[in-house]
Amino acid sequence: MCRLTVLCENSVIACPGLLGEHGFGVLIEKANAHFLFDTGQGYTLMQNAKVLDVDLKKVSKVFLSHGHFDHTGGLEALLRRCGQMDVYAHPDVFVERFAPLKKQGTTGVRSVGIPVDQKTLSALGAIFHFNTDFSEVEKNMFLTGEVPRQTEFEKADKRLTVMKNGEKVQDPFKDDQTLVIRTGKGLVVVLGCAHSGMINTLNHIRSKLPEENFYMVIGGTHMGFLDPAQVEMTITALQAFAFEKIGVSHCTGLPAAARLKQAFGERFFFASAGTVITI
Repeated sequence: MCRLTVLCENSVIACPGLLGEHGFGVLIEKANAHFLFDTGQGYTLMQNAKVLDVDLKKVSKVFLSHGHFDHTGGLEALLRRCGQMDVYAHPDVFVERFAPLKKQGTTGVRSVGIPVDQKTLSALGAIFHFNTDFSEVEKNMFLTGEVPRQTEFEKADKRLTVMKNGEKVQDPFKDDQTLVIRTGKGLVVVLGCAHSGMINTLNHIRSKLPEENFYMVIGGTHMGFLDPAQVEMTITALQAFAFEKIGVSHCTGLPAAARLKQAFGERFFFASAGTVITI
């Protein structure tokens, strides 16, 4: 049995006390073990775990999809509550990151990287394990590592930058990675933001696990930042993977989500905070 519980997301199911925030985090329970993939911004993780009767002290490993604040911000509170645990991420997770900020008619930049430095998190009990390659991080659970950019239509988000040699340059998102869970029904793919491109990510997984079918894709797709033509090309490519369910979250955007619903019908669902999937 494998159970996924979305703890942090922009939207929530109809459940008193649940809170939404711009971010993503999901609990995975598998073979009596508990894991967390991303931690949201840090405003809702503890509250929603309490409402959903989730004991975060049972979490033994945290997997980080990339170093943005809305996926890593809850890590500090988690460590303060639960103490020592293993944290898996790409070495670039602590890179200094920026995004545009529009305020009162002016445009500036804001920091969007992980809000707490590695030294502080380590002092709180984080035992970091850095990977760049496709890696088995638990029995039948894998992190993709760096995802090759191969499709012609999945372009990097030009709004997002990093500091390199004293200058801001386009973020290559080498640290963007995805969690893959092998289940009796097939592979479950848990996306953080899919900055590498959702199709690039799925193609990479297929190259590493070529004999296995896909059962479900869930999480942030970054389709909310694509133009309509890119959305259509993504949907066409998605149909070739023949998965049974797709649950979108966070950075998908309502227009893209509506098109996915049209394309995939009953296979589509919103993976809002409070959503529980048992496999």
